[in-house]
Amino acid sequence: MSTGPRALGSAPILTGKQPLRRPTLVRKRDATDMEFDDPPSPGKRAKVSFDSEVQVRVVDEWEKSPELIREEVRRALEKRALGDNSGYNKVVEIYTAKSTGEDAPSSTTIRNYTVALLGNVSLLNKSASTLVHALLNSQWLGRDEAYVTLYIRLLGNLVSAQAGYLTDVLRMLVDNLTSGKISQPRKAIALANILIAPPSDGRLPHYDLVGRSQIHSRSLMALAYLLRLIPSASRILCPILAKTFPNISDSRRAHTTYVENLLRLVGSAPELRSEVLGLITERLVKIDVQVQVDIEDLAEDVEEGLVQGLHQIQGRRSEELDGSDDSDDDSVTNDETLDAEIQRTKDIKANVDKMDMIMDILFGHYSPMFSGTQTVDAGITLNIMLSQFATILLPTNGCRHTQFLLFHFAQTSPSFIDHFVGACVHIAFDRSRSANARQSAAAYLASFVARGTHVPSQIVRDVFDYIGTHLTILRSEYEPNCAGPDLRRYASFYSLVQALMYIFCFRWRDLEAGPDEHVEDDELLVIDGEERFWTPGVKEILERNIFSKLNPLKVCSPAIVSEFARISHHLGVTYVFSLLETNKRLRLSQFAGAVHSTGAYNQPERETALSARRDQSYQQLNEYFPFDPYHLARSKRWIEGDYREWKGIPGLDDGKDVDSESDSEDEDDLASDAEEGVDNDDASDSS
Repeated sequence: MSTGPRALGSAPILTGKQPLRRPTLVRKRDATDMEFDDPPSPGKRAKVSFDSEVQVRVVDEWEKSPELIREEVRRALEKRALGDNSGYNKVVEIYTAKSTGEDAPSSTTIRNYTVALLGNVSLLNKSASTLVHALLNSQWLGRDEAYVTLYIRLLGNLVSAQAGYLTDVLRMLVDNLTSGKISQPRKAIALANILIAPPSDGRLPHYDLVGRSQIHSRSLMALAYLLRLIPSASRILCPILAKTFPNISDSRRAHTTYVENLLRLVGSAPELRSEVLGLITERLVKIDVQVQVDIEDLAEDVEEGLVQGLHQIQGRRSEELDGSDDSDDDSVTNDETLDAEIQRTKDIKANVDKMDMIMDILFGHYSPMFSGTQTVDAGITLNIMLSQFATILLPTNGCRHTQFLLFHFAQTSPSFIDHFVGACVHIAFDRSRSANARQSAAAYLASFVARGTHVPSQIVRDVFDYIGTHLTILRSEYEPNCAGPDLRRYASFYSLVQALMYIFCFRWRDLEAGPDEHVEDDELLVIDGEERFWTPGVKEILERNIFSKLNPLKVCSPAIVSEFARISHHLGVTYVFSLLETNKRLRLSQFAGAVHSTGAYNQPERETALSARRDQSYQQLNEYFPFDPYHLARSKRWIEGDYREWKGIPGLDDGKDVDSESDSEDEDDLASDAEEGVDNDDASDSS
C-alpha cells in the first residue's frame, strides 16, 4: 500500500472501526430560519423589552421559604446538641431582636420560624432552654390573631413534649394577667432571674395597638387551653398565682385588675375555684387586718374619722409654721413628724378604698350563683365560703369587713342560714378545737344571729337554747373546783355567756312569748315591775350562769355587760347591778389559775406593786363581734336589707341615735375621700 499523500477528490480509506462524533449544541438551520430577518450588524445594540405584568420585589435575606427555615432550625438544634452554636444563635436572635430596630425580622419571618419550631418541638430539650426562654419573652401578645393562635398551639405542644418548661410557660402567662406595672419586690426578682420578663404592653410596629384587656383575654385563653390539655398543670399554676398576687402596698388598680382576671380564670377552669377564691379571700383579709392595725397605731384618734384627723394634722401644721419662733431644727423635726402622719393617713385611706373595690368585685362575682334556680351551684359555693371561714377567717383576729360576704350570702336561703349557724355551733362546742377558735366561733354565732335581718325567730330561740344547754354542762364541770373568775381556765364558758348577752340585747323581742310578741315598738308600754312573758328557760339560763361561781360579768366585756344590765333590768329579766358593785372590789389577779410550788390550782396569787397598778383588761374578753356596722361606701349597697342596726329600747332609749351614726358618717367620708385620692394616684400611674 502506498504511504504518500492522498489525492484530492479521491474516496476516503475505510478502516474497520470509525471514530465516534461528538454531538453539537448548534441547531441545524432549516426553512423556518428564513422567516427571521438578518441579524443586526455588530455595530448596533440589541433592544431589550420587559413584561409589564411581572412583579419585581427585593427579597430580604432573612425571608426564606418555610421548608428551608424548618430545615435550618432542625440542623441548628441538632448541631447545638453537638456543641456547634452558630446556627442556634441565629435562631435565638430572631426572637430577641428589638422590634423597633433596623435589623428587626419581619412578621412573616417570625411566623415561619415559629412554624419551624412547632415542627421540631421534640428537639427543644434542656440544651435549647435559651431559645425557649427567648420565645417565651417575645412580644407575641401584640401580634395578629393568627399568630396568637399559632403561638398558643406551640406552647401546648412544647409543654406536652417537654414538661420541664411548664412552670416557665405558666409564669409567663400569669405575669400578663397583671396591670402591666411590676412592683418593687418583683422588680428585684426580675433582675435576679432573667426568665422573668415585664408584661407585654401590646405595642409593635405595623400592628394595631392591642389593649390591656385584650392582652388579658389572650393570656387567659392560653391558660385555659393548657389546663384542658394538661389537667395536672393546676397544681403548678396555683402557687404561681399566689406569688404573682400584688403586694399589699401596690395600687388599687393592680389589685382589682389581678382579682378580676383570677375570677375570669375560674370561669374557664372551674377546677381552680376553691383555690383561687381562697387565695383572694386570704389576701383581702390581710388588707383588712392591716387597716385596723394602722388605725389603732395612728397617733390621732382616727377611729372617729380619718378625714377629721387629717384636717386636724394639717391645721396644726399650719399653726406651727405660722408661729415658728423656735429653732430651725425643731421646725424641721416637727415637719417631718407631721409629714409622716399625713402619709400614714393617706396609706390607710388607700387601703380602705382598695378593700372596698375588691369587696364590691367579689359581691358581684358571687351574686349570680345565689340568684334564680341555681341551687346546686349556690350550695357548692357556700361550702367553699364555709371552708374559707374555718381556715382563714376564724384564726384571724381583727378582721372587720371580709366576713360580710358570708353574712350576706348565707341569708339568701333558710337552709343556708341553718348551715352557717350549724357550722358555728359545731366549732364553738368542739373540745378538740383550740380555745381561740371556740371563742371566735361563739362571737361569729352571736353576731350573725343578732345582726342578720333574715335570721328567723325560731333560729334565735334554738341558738339561745343550744348555748344554754352547753353552758349547763360546762358549769357542772367547772364549778366544783372554781375559786373565782379566771379567763385562762374558763374561756369557753365566758365566751358563750357573752354571746348570750349580746343576742339578748339585739333579739330580746324574739325571746318573748305571749300576746306582746308582735306589738310594735311605739305601742309597747314598759312599766317597772311588770311581769313579762318569755319563752321557757330564758330567764333561768341567764340567771344560773350570770350568778354562778364563775362570775362571768367580771370577765366579759364591760361594754356588753353594762348594756345587758341596763336592758335586762328594764325588761324585768334580772337585776345585776348589785353584782356589778361587788365586782368593782374584786381583782382578777386573785384568781389567776397559776400552778404554785405546791402543785395546786386556784391558790390566791400574792399581789405585788406591779400587779396592783396593772390594768385588768388583759384578763377580760374583748368586745369583738365580727358583724359590727359595715361602712365601706361602695360595697355597702350589697348588704342593705340584710343588716339589723342597733335600735334603742322603747321607754329606755327614746331619742338616742342608732349604731353611732357619727362614726358611720366619718367612715363614709373616709372611704369617699380615699376613693378620690387613689383615683388621682391611678391617673398618674396610667399617664
